[in-house]
Amino acid sequence: MTQIERMTVALPMEMAVVIREAVESGDYASSSEVFRDAIRDWKHKRQLQRQEVAHILSGVQQGLADLQAGRVKPAEEVLSRLEEKYQGML
Repeated sequence: MTQIERMTVALPMEMAVVIREAVESGDYASSSEVFRDAIRDWKHKRQLQRQEVAHILSGVQQGLADLQAGRVKPAEEVLSRLEEKYQGML
C-alpha cells in the first residue's frame, strides 16, 4: 500500500480557481489529483531538462577534447567553404 503524507499548500487565488474549476468540470475527482498530475508532469519536465543539460555538457566535453587533440579547423576555413558552397543561393 502506498504511504500518503498530507501537506498544506498556499496558492495565489488565480491558481486555486483553476484547480477548483478542474475538479468542478469533472476533469479531476479532487484537488489532490490535480496536484499529483501536475507533479508528475513537473518531474518529467525536470528529467528532460537534466538529459538536455547532460547532452550539452557531453558536446562541450567532446569539443574540448577535439580542441586538445588538434581535431579542429580555423573558423575562417569553415566559413569560406560554406560561402563557396552556398554562394549562388544567397
